Amino acid sequence: MMNDAVRYEIDRAVLCWLATVNEDGIPNVSPKELWRIHDHATVVIADIASGGSVRNLRINPACCVSFVDVFRQKGFKLTGTALIIGNKDGGFEDMSAPLRAIAGTRFSVRNVVAMTVQHVAPIVAPSYALHKASEEEMMADSFKTYSVKPITTV
Repeated sequence: MMNDAVRYEIDRAVLCWLATVNEDGIPNVSPKELWRIHDHATVVIADIASGGSVRNLRINPACCVSFVDVFRQKGFKLTGTALIIGNKDGGFEDMSAPLRAIAGTRFSVRNVVAMTVQHVAPIVAPSYALHKASEEEMMADSFKTYSVKPITTV
């Protein structure tokens, strides 16, 4: 399900976006800071301030999470279903351990969103196809747009 390319992108992402739907069918997309790949078909995401996402997933477990490298303008979209694992539920300690290790003392992990991935699709900016842009051109344009310089290693 999640091959090495997908795992690589997920591991190096600095932020992901979780999409859910509320009881009225209104979509919600919110950023998430802490996640890890649990196994070949499961991503665990920390609920550190995700009241709306958790509420929505308890009503409708269908969800989507996107990981995008803003400089390359490429990434992956994972769709599937999520189970909310609370701190009093069996499995919480195991599922939350890698998230708590990342959080340290900065955040408290209230719940774990355990997403079973059912489909993986690439995310690619339209400029790659429309303007036949190369990855190097996209990155150079992104660096200019965001007024940043790439770190060079010697």
